[in-house]
Amino acid sequence: MISCLIVDDEQGAIDILRTFIEKTPFLTLQGSTTNPLEALAMVQNQPVDLLFLDIHMPQLSGLDFMRLLKGHTKVILTTAYSEFAVEGFEHDALDYLLKPIAFERFLKAAHKALAGADESSAHWQIVDKEDDYIFIKTESKGKMTKVNFNEIVFVEGMKNYVSINTYEDRIVTLLNLKDLENRLPSKQFMRVHKSYIVALNKIKALDGNQIIFNKLKAYVPLGETYRIAFFDALNEKVLGGKR
Repeated sequence: MISCLIVDDEQGAIDILRTFIEKTPFLTLQGSTTNPLEALAMVQNQPVDLLFLDIHMPQLSGLDFMRLLKGHTKVILTTAYSEFAVEGFEHDALDYLLKPIAFERFLKAAHKALAGADESSAHWQIVDKEDDYIFIKTESKGKMTKVNFNEIVFVEGMKNYVSINTYEDRIVTLLNLKDLENRLPSKQFMRVHKSYIVALNKIKALDGNQIIFNKLKAYVPLGETYRIAFFDALNEKVLGGKR
């Protein structure tokens, strides 16, 4: 997950970005503020991965803010004034969003942050290479079942429960889907719908918005919000035509 901070002197702009972040599966909002000086203190006390930073603010402009950061945090600039784009990129801004911001354009910028994530960092590498299984508490009291990551086909979230589906079994446990997502290897598994996580190497075909698996009659829906990230993950494997 990429932790985000929104810094904008207009609360309306913050509300829009907050909605976009909540709709983006790999982003999590750590905080927001209309005060750039407060934001600077927030970043120093609790570092974040990505800043959505307005350029025109009282007390401290976004570009001055970036100079103080000295490149330690990725920045996506937001402003109503396109003429400042060049200067922003000179300070290594990841992207530049022109207000009013469309969600599709926001997603494109967010994917730049995802593509540039340092996966060698402990923050991004949630599971070690040797860590290839988990134990799941089942509905039977006192019983736990070992689940190897390479056996999981897909996971379905059902309110307070998740269903872990393999070719041979279906394990239901009292667990939050988000907690399980954070535990699974990000290179092997991907959220494709608000209620589903899939193993990328178990996918047999994609038919419209249906993800089909080997050996299983079941299919998983591909959510519109997750579509861009899904195809980006499969990009190197896709040949021919237009999607």
